[in-house]
Amino acid sequence: MDFHEWTRGDFIISTDRARVDVEVVHRFLQSSYWAAGIPLELVRRAVENSLPFGLYRLGTGEQVGFARVVTDFATFAYLADVFIAEAVRGQGLGRWLVETLVGHPELQGLRRWLLATRDAHSLYAQQGFTPLKAPERFMEKWDPEVYRRGSR
Repeated sequence: MDFHEWTRGDFIISTDRARVDVEVVHRFLQSSYWAAGIPLELVRRAVENSLPFGLYRLGTGEQVGFARVVTDFATFAYLADVFIAEAVRGQGLGRWLVETLVGHPELQGLRRWLLATRDAHSLYAQQGFTPLKAPERFMEKWDPEVYRRGSR
């Protein structure tokens, strides 16, 4: 699959998997509420098996944000691991990142998008995300200790 890039001001978003600094992503996820303790190899595998959106400074190439979409490119997408580095927050980069991935040409016409968030509901609402219309239809298999125990 070819990659796409979008530029705004001093930043660029790219879906080029080879450009993702997996160690930067891992460091952030290690301190997140949703993936604390995740092993580096799992982050690497997650990036390899999803559509990554890296956010970089133009000129230096420093990675300052990330998101990934797990999808079949036909009916469904799950948005995961969205973050913006603290040093560049407050510039609308999170909004731009989510707007860009939702507008990605290969992700149009999907029947359902899902995501989980504890504290960024307003960010996602700007792109049409709403609380589940029928939560009684959804189920989950949740294992919050999986990273502590190790996984395959």
